[in-house]
Amino acid sequence: MSKIRAGIYGYGNIARGIEAAILKNTDFSLEAVFTRRDPSKVKVATKGVKAVAADKVLGYKDRIDVMFLCGGSATDLPAQAPELAKHFNIIDSYDTHAKIPEYLETVDRQAKLGKKAAVISVGWDPGLFSSVKALLAAILPDGKNYAFWGPGVSQGHGDAIRRIKGVAGAVQYTVPVESVVNEIRNGSVKEYTVRQKNRRVCYVAAEAGADRAEIERSIKEMPYYFSEYDVEVHFVSLAELEKEHSKMAHAGHVFRNGETSAGLDYSVEFSIKFGSNPEFTGSIMTAYARAALRLYNEKNYGAKTALDIPPSYLSPKDRKDQVKEFL
Repeated sequence: MSKIRAGIYGYGNIARGIEAAILKNTDFSLEAVFTRRDPSKVKVATKGVKAVAADKVLGYKDRIDVMFLCGGSATDLPAQAPELAKHFNIIDSYDTHAKIPEYLETVDRQAKLGKKAAVISVGWDPGLFSSVKALLAAILPDGKNYAFWGPGVSQGHGDAIRRIKGVAGAVQYTVPVESVVNEIRNGSVKEYTVRQKNRRVCYVAAEAGADRAEIERSIKEMPYYFSEYDVEVHFVSLAELEKEHSKMAHAGHVFRNGETSAGLDYSVEFSIKFGSNPEFTGSIMTAYARAALRLYNEKNYGAKTALDIPPSYLSPKDRKDQVKEFL
C-alpha cells in the first residue's frame, strides 16, 4: 500500500511535532516543507527532505496527498487555509474558539470549490477535547461541561504575543485555578466564567527601547486570547526566556457533572498530561490527516471538524482489526 504523501506548510514548533509523529506512523512519508523564510537557511530534520519556498507550493499539487498547515491562528491560518484548501487536502489546528464557526464556513466553501477535503481546528483543544465534551453531553444531557487547560505552555497565545510590536520573544502559561478544579471534581454544577477557571501568565522579552506599558496593555486587552482572563505579564531578558521557559509541557481536564435521576449524580473526568504540546498536537493532526484523505477518496469534499469524523477514520488499521482490537 502506498504511503500518504505529506507536506508541511510553515516550519515552527507544530511542524516539528508533526515531523516527529510522521516518524512514528509508517503509513506516512514527508515530501516537502514549505517556508516563507529563505529555504537555504532552513534545515529540515527529516533526512532527504528539502525546504521549499512557500510561493512554489502549487507546483506540488500532484505530489502531496495531505498538507499540514502550521501557521498561527491569529493571522496566518485565516489567510492561508482558504487559499490552500482550493488546491490541497489540508489539516490545521486553528484554535481561536469564538471564530471557528465563520472560519469553518470560509474553508468549507473554498475546499468544495477545489473538490478537496479539509479538517480544521484539530489539536487537543479544540479537537480531542471537543469530541470528549460532545460525547459526555450526549450521555449525560442533564449536566454541565467544564474544561481546564494546563498548567502548561499555550502555543497559540505565545504566538499572539510575539506579533505585538516591540516583542522579541514570549511564552504564555495557562494555569487552572485549583480551588475551582477541586469544586468541580467534587461534583459542582455551578456556572463559572473563564476568568474563574483559568489564568494566564506571560513571560515577555521586549526589544530595546520598546514601550513595555503598551505591550502589557496590548496583551491584557487582546480579544479572544486574554481580555476575559486574569493575566500576569512578567518582562524578562531574551536569554532568561530561552533558558527558563523553553519547555513545552502541558496538561488539561474535561469534566461532565450531571444526573440521570434525582439523587443519582455523576462526575466524569477526562485528563491528559504530556511532555510536549507541539508533539502531542502534531500526533493528533497526523491521525486526522488520515481522515482527511479518506474523506477525499470518498468524494466527501469540504471542511470538517473533529465532531464530524468517526474514530475509525483516524486509525491506520482496517475496520476488522479495529473491531478485534478496540472492542
